[in-house]
Amino acid sequence: MSKHDEARRAFLVGTAIGAGAAASVALVPGALAQHQPPQPAPANTAVPDHDDHSGGGYGAWLNGEESAAIAAFAERLMPGEPGKPGATDAGVLNYIDLALAGAYADQRDFYRRGIAQLEAYCRKTHSAPFAQLPAALQDEVITALEQGKAEGFTWPSAQAFFNTVRTHTIEGMFADPVYGGNKNFAGWRLVGFPGAHPAFSAADMQSKEPFAGGVLIGLQAQAPSRRT
Repeated sequence: MSKHDEARRAFLVGTAIGAGAAASVALVPGALAQHQPPQPAPANTAVPDHDDHSGGGYGAWLNGEESAAIAAFAERLMPGEPGKPGATDAGVLNYIDLALAGAYADQRDFYRRGIAQLEAYCRKTHSAPFAQLPAALQDEVITALEQGKAEGFTWPSAQAFFNTVRTHTIEGMFADPVYGGNKNFAGWRLVGFPGAHPAFSAADMQSKEPFAGGVLIGLQAQAPSRRT
């Protein structure tokens, strides 16, 4: 992993901890989401038709090309390496896709148009969609978005799209697995968060070391069982 990747990983982990994403098992991702109000699309902006995603063989909301773009984008924001899970390992794409099909349905148009503008920028600048670019060029594109220098973005703006995908990547890494991300507690293991254990000893509460006792437990495991 390059120093650039290490710095990005450290930044996202620090941001997540600072925002409380790994501090509470009961985190509701909507508390961290950057909701964008719907706005009319410019007349010259072409976007794919998403009226019917049934039977497409893709996810809950995103189609194949969109899924590839978001998966690659999230992985560059939170790159994995041996022994340290990244966005792909944690199922961040699944988290975002499920959120857009449900709790974040109001952001579908934001994502739809943001991805379309991202792909148009990449094809114009680098003659290939984002997911097919080498990592170095993907990083250049992400930096251009973050700094508001990527041309062709109207609504959402380049910076707004970057900030939202980054926020949702953090959520997908560190929110409770019940929401579709943090697969196999990858994010919690990364930061040493113990999960929803019913009780901690006095020594556990005082210790500054990551909790190593017992198994990780999420919200789904805490739900009362249904009697038939």
